[in-house]
Amino acid sequence: MDELTVGVVGAGWMGHVHARAFGRLTQHWPDVPLRPRVAAVADPVPAAAEAFARAHGDVATHADWRELLADASIDAVSVTAPNAMHREIGVAVAEAGKHLWIEKPVGLTAEDAMAVRDAVAAAGVVGVVGFNYRHVPAVARARRLVAGGDIGTPTHARVQLFTDYAAHPGSPLSWRFTVARGGHGVLGDLASHGVDLLRFVLGDVASLTAQTSVSIPRRPVADAHGHYSVLDVEDPSLTFGDVENEDYVVAILRMRSGAIAVCEADRAAVGEQNSYGLEVHGTRGLVRWDFRRPGELQVSSGTQYAGQPTSTIFSEPGDGEYAAFQPGAGIAMGYDDTKVVEAWNFVRAVAGEPAETATLDDAVASGRALDAMVQSRTSGEWVEVP
Repeated sequence: MDELTVGVVGAGWMGHVHARAFGRLTQHWPDVPLRPRVAAVADPVPAAAEAFARAHGDVATHADWRELLADASIDAVSVTAPNAMHREIGVAVAEAGKHLWIEKPVGLTAEDAMAVRDAVAAAGVVGVVGFNYRHVPAVARARRLVAGGDIGTPTHARVQLFTDYAAHPGSPLSWRFTVARGGHGVLGDLASHGVDLLRFVLGDVASLTAQTSVSIPRRPVADAHGHYSVLDVEDPSLTFGDVENEDYVVAILRMRSGAIAVCEADRAAVGEQNSYGLEVHGTRGLVRWDFRRPGELQVSSGTQYAGQPTSTIFSEPGDGEYAAFQPGAGIAMGYDDTKVVEAWNFVRAVAGEPAETATLDDAVASGRALDAMVQSRTSGEWVEVP
């Protein structure tokens, strides 16, 4: 079996998730066409790079991602760096002739995503994007049921992404809260996933209107902090800075199919921990999925209409890539499993095989919808999504 040598840019939590996904690939698909091996990591924080190397074996460490790209032995690169770096690094990966697996949202705007997409196309390499919720088996079944007409004609849908990582007023003023480095906050962080889920199940967005808000306008400044760090806001030594981007967004979307959808996301939702979900209503039923019960799909289908019951169906072999992980229904898969599926499809695409990937075109489409939300928030009007 040929080897695919991989470098990872970004040694944080998501960098580890990507590395673990590559490491598990042959456990679930022993006949994978290329055997991935994580050989290098780049991170400007030496302790983070060293911890990554200890966790994932014989891994070369680099302080500068350019050094990693200069290594001719690296075939493919996972980019898990902050959003503001996606465009520069993604374009450079393509221009170096290396295949690219990049996390969403692929930059701060649709223009950033287009630049990466165009560079990948010009270089003739593979480029895939980390929209992993579409790889949950229950979501794959939901898409199949909607496409098959089991719930009739879709009339309206709702996607919700609520979490509390930014709910505490002591959460430090990290890059996530600045426009220059974090873009429009919750839009790129969470609503990008919401748009992709709606597109995955219902097709493209035609137009939308949106409103946003900032729940915590000022946060403490600190030199070092993690995603869930909290500082004591009563500490007199702390200084505070302004939050520049959105904590909350709600958008009404007209899908090109004719359905109306609501996309709502909140990064500062007290009492909500990764409360993500999708529901689609049709003329003869509904499908509803909750991320925190990932192996279940609620389905109502039939011709009873009023009083028609809703059943809970457990994921089973035949739903997405479920069979590669579990032998029978009712054994739930987890978040990291969806990234293993992403890695599987990425490696298959690199090998020239058919693969169900989220592409850079999907990132551009999501970015255009997010840009339209920002425009609508400012103008108060409906905005067409190209």
